[in-house]
Amino acid sequence: MNAEEKAHEQVLVLRCQANDDAAFTELFERYHGPLKYYVRRLLESPETADDVLQSAWVKVLRKIGRLRQPEAFRVWLYRIARNEAFQILRRQQRWAEIEESLAEPVPEERDDAFAGEDAARVHAALEKLSPIHRDALVLRFLEDLSYQEIADVTGAELGTVRSRLYHGKRALRRILEEPSHDA
Repeated sequence: MNAEEKAHEQVLVLRCQANDDAAFTELFERYHGPLKYYVRRLLESPETADDVLQSAWVKVLRKIGRLRQPEAFRVWLYRIARNEAFQILRRQQRWAEIEESLAEPVPEERDDAFAGEDAARVHAALEKLSPIHRDALVLRFLEDLSYQEIADVTGAELGTVRSRLYHGKRALRRILEEPSHDA
């Protein structure tokens, strides 16, 4: 997002805080598609993802007046949606959060490690990852958030974000290299 788009977004947030429905509609239209994609990557059921999205947008509408930093809207929005999705995942008890060792250094990797891969295969392989790794990869590569923005969305330390991305990319690569992996 360039500086002009960021400034426009901040104005939209300020207008929302002044109860301007048209500004909220514009923010909704701008982010609903990407947010829907993000939540659907986290949850198995499209219906559950739609419920999470609805709940997240209701929270945004109710709480936008309390957002002190309009420039943080994007991160704030994704954090709300992520929290709603992870509440569902915890209730379903389909996964256990993995403790990644921050003691071992994470090698620096280029972000374009999967640039040449077929998109359908990558998306299918993403479904096989744990939610925390899928979350980090989707935020970084599909939503184009910076490492710091991912840390802000997830509430994780920057080192943890790096670790999740590193281990997520390794797991994704292993899945993609499986001879039996079909899209």
